[in-house]
Amino acid sequence: MIEFPENKKIILFDGVCNLCNQTVLRIIKLDKKDTFRFTSLQSETGKEIIDYLKIDTTKVDSIILFEPNQAYYLKSTAALKIFGNFGGIWEVSKFLLFFPSFIRDFVYDIIAKNRYKWFGKKNQCMIPTPELLSKFLD
Repeated sequence: MIEFPENKKIILFDGVCNLCNQTVLRIIKLDKKDTFRFTSLQSETGKEIIDYLKIDTTKVDSIILFEPNQAYYLKSTAALKIFGNFGGIWEVSKFLLFFPSFIRDFVYDIIAKNRYKWFGKKNQCMIPTPELLSKFLD
């Protein structure tokens, strides 16, 4: 059984995607309450969590928000729930959850499908700096 960090939400992201990596760095800056921990989908920890949740990665290959012992969220719902944690102007993202997920995910899927073409791709997963290392599970 995987040991999950206590009282933390886990964000699984595409570690070779430039857009995803920039988004993770932005989330870290906004995460003043130290709510989140991160792992890439490609990492051993990421793969263990995906297996634990029984997620089909042929259908989801970008972002997953996992709240241990509670629930997990995919695609646009995951993104909106993440940004809804930051207060201020980010509270607006919570209202977008009222739109049906099939509409939100349609837009999300267009971006996800084209993310490498539009934003580029790394040859390997991001290696966190020593300052950020405590935010990552691997």
